[in-house]
Amino acid sequence: MIGIVGAGLAGCEAAHFLAKHGVEVELIDMKPLKFSPAHTSADLCELVCSNSLKSDDVYGNACGLLKEEMRRLGSVTMEAAACSRVPAGGALAVDREAFSSLVTKRLSSLKNVHISHKIVEELPKSGIIATGPLTDERLAESISDEYGGGLHFYDASAPIVSAESVDFSKTFTQDRYGRGTGDYLNCPMTREEYERFVFELIHAERATLHDFEKGEIFEGCMPVEVMAARGRDTLRFGTLKPVGLTLEDGTRPYAVLQLRRENAAGTSYNLVGCQTNLKFGEQRRVFSLVPALRNAEFLRYGVMHRNTFLQSPDILNADFSAKNNPMLFFAGQMTGVEGYVESAASGLLAGIQLWRRLNGRETVVPPSTTVMGALSRYIATPNRDFQPMNANYGVLEGGFYEVRDKGERRRLLAERALAEIEKYRETLAL
Repeated sequence: MIGIVGAGLAGCEAAHFLAKHGVEVELIDMKPLKFSPAHTSADLCELVCSNSLKSDDVYGNACGLLKEEMRRLGSVTMEAAACSRVPAGGALAVDREAFSSLVTKRLSSLKNVHISHKIVEELPKSGIIATGPLTDERLAESISDEYGGGLHFYDASAPIVSAESVDFSKTFTQDRYGRGTGDYLNCPMTREEYERFVFELIHAERATLHDFEKGEIFEGCMPVEVMAARGRDTLRFGTLKPVGLTLEDGTRPYAVLQLRRENAAGTSYNLVGCQTNLKFGEQRRVFSLVPALRNAEFLRYGVMHRNTFLQSPDILNADFSAKNNPMLFFAGQMTGVEGYVESAASGLLAGIQLWRRLNGRETVVPPSTTVMGALSRYIATPNRDFQPMNANYGVLEGGFYEVRDKGERRRLLAERALAEIEKYRETLAL
């Protein structure tokens, strides 16, 4: 029986693939015996930072392309996401509880999967480690003893408010440039309201200050107060940008805070892009300055936590196996891929590679013209300044740079990637 430690997106993808291909799997998770600082649910595959799995545009967004590559290789998380989807314009957003429940039920129904709830303290000799960036202390120490100290950055999540506490008379429903089906609730602000909001945001009390000064915040999850401190109009060109949105009188609002459904029932909303590390009372005070949120009830406050990842180029091969142990694989954010979808993709690949090795075959990394293959190579390529990486076109080999039109270039990249993934799938005989 093969052990997989960690039942997040990466571990569940690996367990699902292996079990579906005849391998007995013990999927081990410490919940509900113990929870990390970011987890609250006893279900597997819990989403904690956001309910959005980012863009679902296969031909215009690298993460959208990555999701389609995963679907073609039998991804269980993409299957669950399709069944738990909630409206979010061009993004793939899900009801987080429904998503986790679906994956949990799916894995529990497979006869080759044995789910165990226990705390693993020692690094195993074989299997897959997918315990994420918040790996429990004892196991983290064991990994560090074997492979050296891990690197880290700080990750943040946004607050969630109850729908019934939002003042809908001070909102309007619209997607940018009319794209989508009216999935975002917009909270407009005048110049005076915006400038007061930014001032209070910058001067509000944070949960920790010293960590920010070290520059250890991952850019993709930058707290909104840190962004605001870069300049008065920074948020108007980013998180609170009004472009593509119009008020009833046809004018553009000065700034807009967008809300997105947190669940299918529409009873709660996520403050889009407002990940924060303000103290809870300060979050309530500052975000309530937005007119539509004046009486908002906060169901969950934003939090920040330390994420640890490996110096993967020194430790891992492009197939996610340890350089000093071909039967031990790592997967998920701890390998240096950043994001839910990227983590799930690494788990799927680790499962594929371990399956081949168990059957006496050489591992096969997808081509570097695919997002899955490019990210696999990224984590194994020597890099003195190694940092977590999201799916993006820059990691793909041969970017069709001779094509001037960006949309056409991305379409060509996607068509080539999907053709290569089909060939890869045939190579694996799936």
